[in-house]
Amino acid sequence: MIRYCIFFLIFQSCLISISHCKSIIRRLPGYPGDLPFKLETGYVGIGEKEDIQMFYYFVESTRNPITDPLIFHFSGGPGASGLLPLLDEIGPVSLNKEDLTLTLNPNSWTQMANIIFVDMPAGTGFSYAEIKEGWISSDSIQVAQANDFIKKFLSDHSKFLPNPLYISGISYTGIIVPKITLELYEGNERGDQPAINIQGYILCSPFTDKFMDFNSRLEYAHRMGLISDDVHKSARDNCHGNYVDINSTNLACTNSLQSYEECISHINFENILDPYCDENDPTLDCERDYRKALNKWANIDAVQQALNVRQGVVEKWEVINYTLHYQQGKSDNIFYSYDIFSSFSDHQKLSTKNCRALIFSGDHDFTFPYVGVEQWIASLNLQVVVPWKPFYADDQVGGYLTKYAKNNYSLTYGTVKGAGHAVPIYKPKESTVLFIEWLSSQSYSSDSDMR
Repeated sequence: MIRYCIFFLIFQSCLISISHCKSIIRRLPGYPGDLPFKLETGYVGIGEKEDIQMFYYFVESTRNPITDPLIFHFSGGPGASGLLPLLDEIGPVSLNKEDLTLTLNPNSWTQMANIIFVDMPAGTGFSYAEIKEGWISSDSIQVAQANDFIKKFLSDHSKFLPNPLYISGISYTGIIVPKITLELYEGNERGDQPAINIQGYILCSPFTDKFMDFNSRLEYAHRMGLISDDVHKSARDNCHGNYVDINSTNLACTNSLQSYEECISHINFENILDPYCDENDPTLDCERDYRKALNKWANIDAVQQALNVRQGVVEKWEVINYTLHYQQGKSDNIFYSYDIFSSFSDHQKLSTKNCRALIFSGDHDFTFPYVGVEQWIASLNLQVVVPWKPFYADDQVGGYLTKYAKNNYSLTYGTVKGAGHAVPIYKPKESTVLFIEWLSSQSYSSDSDMR
């Protein structure tokens, strides 16, 4: 009886198809008046029985939604809600942490692209499962569910099937976004229907390889002056380039790394210039004020009603589900298996496709330093078509970029000056300039400055 009542309320509150429940949101608490952009929210049923319900936020481009690119954006973590990039990074509005009001974001990517922000997997944001097994996920399960989500979403929004499609992600999703993208290409090659107009992928501060990314931190620390030449040389000589999988019998390496660890023990990995807060100290509150504000805003009944969230299925909304969230050395748990070690082979396979890629990092990010990103890009053996050079925002250097190509594959790699891990938060204008230039560029042989 309860299940019937819930279904009846859902049926009344949104448009229903077999796998899709959606609503057009015209107003949001904190924003004065009607929203000046089209926002749709809803659920997509995942799996054969559709017993996993993925919540999404779809913002149409304010330029020309019929022809502008369509971007499926997956947040990091895993376990970070799509509301985080929507309201704090690349979405059309920003949440003010002081008074919980919403203001327009002048650097929104939705000025030139349609973007779908997704709460994935179940247990993230407003997404949930109707069966016990649905709460259990992994990297590979996320890939399968993401592809199911994309195909069902496009089947229900068929007018967007011709639009150029890109898969986007940040941080941990660097593990899964390349595989999602690759499977869409391979699905087209098999003749899967509907055909997907996949054009490429976008990655911000990507986690790519669970050895290479962590191993690159020592080299980055040396480049940034966090460790001395002597500490760097000692570690390099004694550890033979391996600073992660340490042989316990190699005491010289262990001693060298102790000096390194002492030097970085009170450095903020999100941005090495930001103050450090010891998250292991129970007397300290290290949660960012913005995330506190977002937690408060998203748990307001009026907000959830405005977003047309199904009431009672998510007990408490959280910005990040830390049960799912990965950190170095974390083992699998009953809810999540971190079963993809590296996405490098997926990048290699994508380099044989008619594919465009944008990869960018903050040059003050210690989480997954640009050093490791440059290492795996170099291993793709691409041709450099535009050597390392500055790009500009408001006539100031916004960062640096290199453009690569091989046959029909092209990759732009950029570092954003002064940015930390979540690049669009630290440097929104510079990130948007980089994105717009890449999106509008169809040829990678150009050598003109971005001004």
